[in-house]
Amino acid sequence: MRLERSISAFARARGIIAGGVNSPVRAFRAVGGSPVFMQRGAGPFLYDIDGHEYVDYVLSWGPLILGHAHPAVVKATIQAAQRGSSFGTPTEAESELGELVRSMVPSIERIRFTSSGTEATMSAVRLARGYTGRDTIVKFAGCYHGHGDSFLIAAGSGALTNGVPNSPGVTEGVARDTIVLPFNDADAVAAMFDANPQNIAAVIVEPYAGNMGFIPAKPAYLHTLRDLCARHGALLIFDEVMTGFRVARGGVQERENVKPDLTTLGKVIGGGLPVGAFGGRAEIMAELSPEGAVYQAGTLSGNPLAMAAGIATLRAIQGDATLYDRLEVLAKLLCEGLREVFDKHGVPHYSSYAGSMLCTFFTGGPVTDLNDAMKADVAFYAKFFHAMLDRGVYMAPSQFETGFISSAHTTREIERTIAAADDALAMLTAPVNR
Repeated sequence: MRLERSISAFARARGIIAGGVNSPVRAFRAVGGSPVFMQRGAGPFLYDIDGHEYVDYVLSWGPLILGHAHPAVVKATIQAAQRGSSFGTPTEAESELGELVRSMVPSIERIRFTSSGTEATMSAVRLARGYTGRDTIVKFAGCYHGHGDSFLIAAGSGALTNGVPNSPGVTEGVARDTIVLPFNDADAVAAMFDANPQNIAAVIVEPYAGNMGFIPAKPAYLHTLRDLCARHGALLIFDEVMTGFRVARGGVQERENVKPDLTTLGKVIGGGLPVGAFGGRAEIMAELSPEGAVYQAGTLSGNPLAMAAGIATLRAIQGDATLYDRLEVLAKLLCEGLREVFDKHGVPHYSSYAGSMLCTFFTGGPVTDLNDAMKADVAFYAKFFHAMLDRGVYMAPSQFETGFISSAHTTREIERTIAAADDALAMLTAPVNR
């Protein structure tokens, strides 16, 4: 595949943008090569500046559940822009989108919009600390909650020790207030609460992990977190920035019947425009300024363009009674089809999916946490990624990311992807390439 224009565009970008990209995974460091620069998207497809078409399973990392340039979202955004892009004042659209979210997410009574998922999670943690009067936050290895200081913490030397910074610029003081535990290990959480019965402000978790590949929670794991937090006076925060409206209308909390104290959202609720939100029980949200003492603000929070795109997206979701059944059928077809192809070519793999989210790890055993995920063959994934790219399929440029399906995908795109994988693996597993 010839990507001369993309290569030239990346050289230009590196001359002005730090690292050549505005989010690190776009740089293709995990898979090698030069990133592909896109020109437009339509339905389930992306088109690069060199003229190639791709079936897209990244979908802007999750927001585009209706596919690229959905007519209702485009129309709503244009109409909003014609009225003005930002006023710095309240608008009725904020309340309308908030009411739509509340009608769909079981735990949210009050909401506050932000401009990104990172802002939402940072604000939710600050609110949890202010509400409980406690300092310590518990997170889980491999779960990603944005680039806030409290979240860029690696596990300490033992399961019950405080974390350590894993990025320059994150102070040891912040790390001391963060405990990192293995995902999907309920016993570790119980032991942590026993060791810190009065210190924990909140437990924050991706209820289905989406940033170390896609890893669903084990049965009863989320219910255990709910019970432990309630028993010890800590808040349970579900980070559903990725899973919200992706695995069910009400996210993981609807699918698993677990109600957190606070929920963070993003991606889908902006229909592809920058947006985030956090919400929960009314008495907790009342601690936010201007009602309460916990400060949070944002100049472009709730801006009319994002609200309009979000309203159009959630209305489309609400009006499609079979949407999630269709998405899960497509995810199942893709995962099962890929499994057959991997088995045919003798490639060790482990796949998981829920709703419109899915992932395949190139490893032979089950994947339930970060340690399992790290056993995946990242070198083979890089080869597979580029082989699929050459065959017109755009996957996440990292083994440790989640794939997405939109309502614009059909069985035609699924079959095309499976055929591309079969052809790619025939080439990659040929004796000369082993």
